[in-house]
Amino acid sequence: MVDSKAPASQTLSRGIRVLEVLAAAQRPLSIDEIAGELGVHRSIAYRMLRTLESHRLISRQDGGRYAPGAGLVVLAQSVERDLHTISLPELASVAEDLGMTAFVAIDDEHECVTLVSVEPRHASATVMQRPGTRHSLTKGAPGVAILSARDGSPGDPETEQAVEEARHRGYALSRGEVIPGVASVAVPVHTRGLVQAAIAVVYVTSDRPAEEIAQRLSTAAKAISELVG
Repeated sequence: MVDSKAPASQTLSRGIRVLEVLAAAQRPLSIDEIAGELGVHRSIAYRMLRTLESHRLISRQDGGRYAPGAGLVVLAQSVERDLHTISLPELASVAEDLGMTAFVAIDDEHECVTLVSVEPRHASATVMQRPGTRHSLTKGAPGVAILSARDGSPGDPETEQAVEEARHRGYALSRGEVIPGVASVAVPVHTRGLVQAAIAVVYVTSDRPAEEIAQRLSTAAKAISELVG
């Protein structure tokens, strides 16, 4: 039994508060912004951020700003309303509607990692996308979709152009960047900063325009976002 009169750990409380602040933010935050939210000196905030980053509970973005990390998803696996569980019905619906493998990818230490995927049941030939598959965040539609939801520039000119095109269209499109001959369409999933994610499909050929595919993905992304909160 927990003794309600026992003194609380100030350090632990502050660490949890950091996660709460980042989860509530609509964008990555700087050290100074986090320190201001906690009412502590910058050096204290920095030490807490380093500790949380070492456990992958937060991630450091370009420009030295911080956002919640993929490690929080691991901690949430036993929670009913986590991204993995919520995504499955939507992915199954997308896969059947489009006849393509549908999946959710997340940003894990600047790599695009497949969290969960669903293959259509009745398609004659599909591209497999195994959970745990990872590649550079700057290559392929899912990673570009994740980057397109962030503020600022991703850095190198080639990636910046792809991100700007994705922002303009509302979806990312790639072919052969990760797997030769395979195309992908992806849109970001907005989850109030809990984890940076995208929903995507992969396929070799399709009679459907990319815009139509993206529209179906956007509907699924909105449903997932509303459930994740």
